[in-house]
Amino acid sequence: MADITASMVKELREATGIGMGDCRKALIEADGDIQLAKDNLRARGLAKAEKKAGRATKEGRLAINITDTEATIIEVLCETDFCSRNEGFVKMVDNVLTMAVAQPVGEIQATDEMTAAVQEAFATIGENMKFARGVKIQGTCIGNYIHHNNKVAVIVALDKEAPADAVAGLCQHITFSNPIGIIAEDIPAELIEKEKEIAIQQAVEQGKPQEIAEKMVVGKIRKFVADNALMEQKFIRDESQTIKQMLGGATVTAFARYAVGDTSE
Repeated sequence: MADITASMVKELREATGIGMGDCRKALIEADGDIQLAKDNLRARGLAKAEKKAGRATKEGRLAINITDTEATIIEVLCETDFCSRNEGFVKMVDNVLTMAVAQPVGEIQATDEMTAAVQEAFATIGENMKFARGVKIQGTCIGNYIHHNNKVAVIVALDKEAPADAVAGLCQHITFSNPIGIIAEDIPAELIEKEKEIAIQQAVEQGKPQEIAEKMVVGKIRKFVADNALMEQKFIRDESQTIKQMLGGATVTAFARYAVGDTSE
């Protein structure tokens, strides 16, 4: 009898989308012949990945876990909104979230256990799906918001305690304003440079003198930063104050805003 190694099981699992247990069993029955195991699984109607792994995954579900000092958010993608509401898919996402919470602060890495959980759901439901991304943040005060359709979600960390209504308002603000960074220095230099180029081009096309053009560029960059740096944005519930003013003495130290299928964030 052939020795069934972990790498053989992994190869068959990746090729078919079938769970590790079924893959090992199929390899044992095929005496270690991976192609024969794949053929046998296909004959039973189990192997689905070869047909569906290439399908677009534009729908999905977000999930959040919070404690007093930590917040974790993940995104798992699938093909259809119908699947994203499937009980088995929802249960799998919650299971993957539990695994993600065990990881340290920072970007969540897809482990073999997480991948296996997704593939088990894939084999059962029959839609292509994948773990897309996740992050874990830490702070003295934690806030979160997840829209009722599970398509947009936010987690935020502050350096000190803030009123519950202020934290809730902050999370909703991030949901709708979609800031690029926390402060001006967090906005990538290439984005600011691009805005400068656009502003200069507009000034030239309008025939503005050099002195006026320079002032226009400065003003537009200042507005661009104020519109995209969270602490400088006007609070959506009260535009007479910025987020910095709304929070009083508290400062945002980390946040994440996820929208299903939008990995540019």
